[in-house]
Amino acid sequence: MAEPPLAVRRRSRLGAARKRSRPPAGPSAACSPLPVKRASVGGEGTPAQSPQCDDSEEDMFGDYSGFGEDDSLLAQALAAEPAHPQDAEAAAGVEPESLRSGTDQREHENDSASETGGTRAGDTERGVQTPASDPPGASEELADSLFDELPSSQLLYFAEMRQPSAGSDISAGTEKVDVSKSSSSDKIRSTSSPCPGSEHKNRSTGFSSDLKSDSCKNTSLKDHLKNALTENAKAQTVKVSKTKQLKEAILSEEICVARKAIGSSSVDIGPFYGLPSKVKDLLRQLRGIETLYEWQHDCLTLECLQQRKNLIYSLPTSGGKTLVAEILILQELLCMQKDVLMILPYVAIVQEKVWGLSSFGIELGFLVEEYAGSKGRFPPIKRRCKKSLYIATIEKGHMLVNSLIETDQIGDLGLVVVDELHMLGEGSRGATLEMTLAKILYTSKSTHIVGMSATLNNVGDLQKFLRAEYYTKNFRPVELKEYIKIRDTIYEVDSKAENGFTFSRLLNFKYSSNLKKADPDHIIALVTEVIPKYSCLIFCPTKKNCENVASMVCKYLNKEFRSHREKEKQDLIKDLKNIGNGSICPVLKQTIPFGVAYHHSGLTNDERKSIEEAYSRGVLCLLACTATLAAGVNLPARRVILRAPYVASDFLKKNQYQQMIGRAGRAGIDNAGESILIVQEKDKHLVQDLVTSPLENCYSNLLPEFTKGMQNLLLSLVGLKIAVTQEEVYDFLCHTLLGVQQQLLSKEKSLAELVKDGLESLIEKGLLRVKIMEKDQNSKITLAITQLGKAAYKGSIDLSYCNLLYKELKKGLEGLVLESSLHLLYLATPYDMVSNCSPDWMIYLRQFNQLSAAEQTVADMVGVPESFIAKKASGQAIRKSVDSASVNRLYLTFILYTLLKETNIWSVSEKFNLSRGYVQNLLNSAASFASCVLHFCEQELEEFWVYKALLTELIKHLTYCVKTELIPLMEVAGVLEARANQLYNAGYKTLAHLANANPETLVKTIEHLSRRQAKQIVSSAKMLLTEKAEALQEEVELLLKVPTDIPGTS
Repeated sequence: MAEPPLAVRRRSRLGAARKRSRPPAGPSAACSPLPVKRASVGGEGTPAQSPQCDDSEEDMFGDYSGFGEDDSLLAQALAAEPAHPQDAEAAAGVEPESLRSGTDQREHENDSASETGGTRAGDTERGVQTPASDPPGASEELADSLFDELPSSQLLYFAEMRQPSAGSDISAGTEKVDVSKSSSSDKIRSTSSPCPGSEHKNRSTGFSSDLKSDSCKNTSLKDHLKNALTENAKAQTVKVSKTKQLKEAILSEEICVARKAIGSSSVDIGPFYGLPSKVKDLLRQLRGIETLYEWQHDCLTLECLQQRKNLIYSLPTSGGKTLVAEILILQELLCMQKDVLMILPYVAIVQEKVWGLSSFGIELGFLVEEYAGSKGRFPPIKRRCKKSLYIATIEKGHMLVNSLIETDQIGDLGLVVVDELHMLGEGSRGATLEMTLAKILYTSKSTHIVGMSATLNNVGDLQKFLRAEYYTKNFRPVELKEYIKIRDTIYEVDSKAENGFTFSRLLNFKYSSNLKKADPDHIIALVTEVIPKYSCLIFCPTKKNCENVASMVCKYLNKEFRSHREKEKQDLIKDLKNIGNGSICPVLKQTIPFGVAYHHSGLTNDERKSIEEAYSRGVLCLLACTATLAAGVNLPARRVILRAPYVASDFLKKNQYQQMIGRAGRAGIDNAGESILIVQEKDKHLVQDLVTSPLENCYSNLLPEFTKGMQNLLLSLVGLKIAVTQEEVYDFLCHTLLGVQQQLLSKEKSLAELVKDGLESLIEKGLLRVKIMEKDQNSKITLAITQLGKAAYKGSIDLSYCNLLYKELKKGLEGLVLESSLHLLYLATPYDMVSNCSPDWMIYLRQFNQLSAAEQTVADMVGVPESFIAKKASGQAIRKSVDSASVNRLYLTFILYTLLKETNIWSVSEKFNLSRGYVQNLLNSAASFASCVLHFCEQELEEFWVYKALLTELIKHLTYCVKTELIPLMEVAGVLEARANQLYNAGYKTLAHLANANPETLVKTIEHLSRRQAKQIVSSAKMLLTEKAEALQEEVELLLKVPTDIPGTS
């Protein structure tokens, strides 16, 4: 926002001194909307203290108190009016009789009078004439005090009156006034005119004959000022409210201040850590956050962040790490005007974050784009005005960075935030994350990286890799107490004790003989100490164990538990039945009336979301869950119980243990959190080592995950032209985590040998080729990527089955069966789920027999004849070998094909005798893989042009798997099938309907929808609509842009 002209008025020394001599303003003065320097949260003392200012809507005008209070503008003016009637009339724009006749003469004498002292220039500017009988400066002081109390909007309006429009023609019958002779006093009188005949045109010009009418002479100053302020407000609010305009002006001004502050080396970084105070308001309104923790303030004010250095910070789970990251993201988007990439580990967390930050994007003017599953645009659209926050999974984040490097847009990426940084050490996903960060570090010096985690140990290696500073605190908002249970004795974990434990107490719960047999681990005794008043999580080793524990607990719980929030539990059961089209899991039907449920990957997305929401609201007080919940959505509890120190059949790792117990203790609700690990005697020594050992080290996975790691990296380096010789490739790898840890990880071969072997392997597979460049009798060997290689890295295809995919797509061109989507679905069925598939041969044969004749030919084409399936179903011996991978893949294709026809996960899971979660996971994986196949086909391999349109439509159906009319609603983050059905039936049938919906109406119309959820749905819909509109505007501007290289033009 351009700064308003400063010459609205010139303060006299006497008036200025009077202003300075006033008593200091109260706390509200600090909250003035004007862009002044503000103390950051917590002030100069402890940063966690409540801020004294409240930038709420009611405090928009700071210390300007309106007409009703004693210290207001009117109160002072009215008090002065009896003593200075002429001054008061002059201030209102009405000239006394004694002065009216001399007006013209004084207009010509203004310049000389200012020199001789006859008439003060400052008086004329303020529209006040000083009578000879008054003490010098008296009326000047009055007018100055009037201006001192005017709100910024009034001063801005007066400033606008100084524009050239002041010299426009006056209404008929009046003379044209020379602009050079019109003083600012004329303009102020004009804008303040209380006369009935005054029109807006008169207000924007010089003198008006109405100002001299006798009817205005005796009007009180109070009425004059009321009318003037009202008219000015009307003049500025034709279509948009004045409050909204002022908010936008304040936000724009504060962003400018914040940009300057961030760019400077000053410790003071603006109103709210370099951000507009509106951010603080939004955190209060949307998150309920009033103040920051002390460590958050310290972290945000670190010198390394001011210098834009990379940072790793580590705190225990629930310490508030994400809020720091979000403030840094907003600084980058609003102050630095750069795009931001946020990398999160799971699709569900990406969707939750998109859902949560869309409201901030709508209010603060940036875009939130989802890159997860099949969603994401490559390369992203280069926006004209608004900046983008890309929220991505690890895999999609890698694809996004590749596309930004390829299109030379990597410099637009100002910040990359990585949550769960310890995942660098976890398999193929860790290798992908390492590649992403290494490429950013190597190709963009202006992009800085911030990583966070609760479980980091060998931080030194990570610091070298990321060239980062390190910040850590052992802070939790709620104290965590760790316990171990052996038989009926509870021990507290104590690092000072000799064996790591100290005696705490004995369980006090009377067990019958039957109960002892059913619950030998005393789970019921442990949970009944906290539920239903408080919440509890039980982590179990397997999915089946989760269901068994939930059922067992409910079997022996007191019947009184059923009466706790009974109606809400019945509503939850009704919701789950709607999700299952009338079906509900019998275990959940039994346990939910007691406030108990299970949570694992065997549930559908809709079921998990409903259970999570019910637990968050307190309708459910106990969840039996697997370890995946610890790394997923945030569901804290008063007490966390670990059923056994195992995940499946593997003994618990320290990182996993820390993440699980980190869920104990809810900030703002509990004053303490407890974790209890149930231990058998045989595992006692292992558990002692577990609780006292340090966290596991984080090691590079580029070598262990060879095709997804090392080879994939080498291929993309050449394809993106980051490195085109063996020496350059080696130099890049020295800057990876593998390069930092090469002495530990590559003992058999040196890093240079590994590079050489990897490149030769890619050349053999036909993904790279060697080029010999001759220059000045010197030859130079460089590497170039083939079309197949380029397609492979662009589609993020695992190189272990890259050639197989190419052959199957090529074979499909010879006779693609388009009678149905079966053949195309086979090509989009993910390879990585094939090995875990065990077909039920009777179901296989039944599904095959239901196919049409044309569809049955697809099975023959992919190498699975009917005779083979029939013999397998009847148990006959098979003489001719058939590729088991093709057989399993076709079986998975049958599941997907049935799912797309019926769009009901429940019925399909029953038909194929599979868990609902497995079918849901297959569907999600197929949508993601189909997206990869599309990118594999669309640019480099021109022979596959036919697949582009076909796959685009298939991806949409796999992503949502609902009736076509629900797809626009399902695009909105957080809206799943059950909610989409509710919205559609209520009349919200398009994205525009949702974006323009009233949240209050949604709450009344849609069952079991909270006000917070309604607001988030509307915000997410608005964000998606804005994003689509921006994309179309980009296309229009690109089409209309005049080329600079038109022939014949200079």
